[in-house]
Amino acid sequence: MRERDGTSEGTPYVGWDIGGAHVKACRVAQGRVQAVRQWACPLWQGLDQLDAVLQAAQQHWPDMARVHHAVTMSGEMVDAFAHREEGVMAIAQRMAALPGQSLRFYAGEAGWPALETLHPAWQAVASANWLATAAVAARAAGSGLLVDIGSTTTDIIALRGGDVRALGRTDASRLATGELVYLGVARTPVCVLARQVPFDGLLRNVTNEFFATTADVYRLTGELQAVHDQYPAADGGAKDLDGSCQRLARLIGLDGRDADLPAWRALARTWRQAQLDWTAEQVNRVSRQAGLPADAPLVAAGCGQFLVEALGQMMNRPVHRLNTVAFSMASDATPDTATWADVCAPSVAVACLCAQEDAACGS
Repeated sequence: MRERDGTSEGTPYVGWDIGGAHVKACRVAQGRVQAVRQWACPLWQGLDQLDAVLQAAQQHWPDMARVHHAVTMSGEMVDAFAHREEGVMAIAQRMAALPGQSLRFYAGEAGWPALETLHPAWQAVASANWLATAAVAARAAGSGLLVDIGSTTTDIIALRGGDVRALGRTDASRLATGELVYLGVARTPVCVLARQVPFDGLLRNVTNEFFATTADVYRLTGELQAVHDQYPAADGGAKDLDGSCQRLARLIGLDGRDADLPAWRALARTWRQAQLDWTAEQVNRVSRQAGLPADAPLVAAGCGQFLVEALGQMMNRPVHRLNTVAFSMASDATPDTATWADVCAPSVAVACLCAQEDAACGS
């Protein structure tokens, strides 16, 4: 992706979002978003995956020693760690290896602990990335619903009167309130979307096998950009139309050659609608819980923004892109950088929040 020059005057801030599958980073200086980057990082395979990304980031931004680092995360959930506490502390220790002026971790209302004071606040730091995005969105949008659809998950957060009105705080509690939905537009196994699908005049059971991912669905609908599909296909095969047809066919016991491309695209649209229906149900649930009106706007973020726009049409709700309402620092960025600011929203949010915190404190 394109970037602006990252060597402008003023101390830069880099916001980091350390996920279980991707690392996202945003560089902010002089009140502007200068660059946004995303790397694939299969953290479940071990911390060496994170080490490799951090090394790549230092090569990309060789002046890291000048930087203030602001970190949020959700990668503590991966099964490489015995529990979330271990994950938070292990990720934090790896981040501490970065050169820089300072290193702080986003803990929501608990502030910005440094590594030395992080352990008592680990639960506030764990999977707080959604809260950073929501805090920035609430200040700018006032009221509505933040809907951030990524490669793997969807966050649905009520905003009201300039405040975040989330009922849950942890992943466990947000799964119980509908504010966290494990559906995304690239890595989700397609078999979770529906138990049965219509095809060729018959209602067919779906094989509960990891034969295809939602990347195949949205490749066939033409909505998923290739740059947002950073992982191998379910079968390790080609990430093209023929490969996606073959993988979707396996889900109903067929081969790609058993039907033509329009038929497989129609099937992809069936699964797309199943994901939309389930997400819409959760949007309505969160909206009711927060007492928001039925036409409250949706604030769209993530690489699945196209689904948020489809939700808005389906639910008769206006839709605003996050970078147009909340990320004023990205207002004069290139269109490409502004788009990536939406995709990597938590990293942009923590960079902005940390810079604003320091400005307010006179740091």
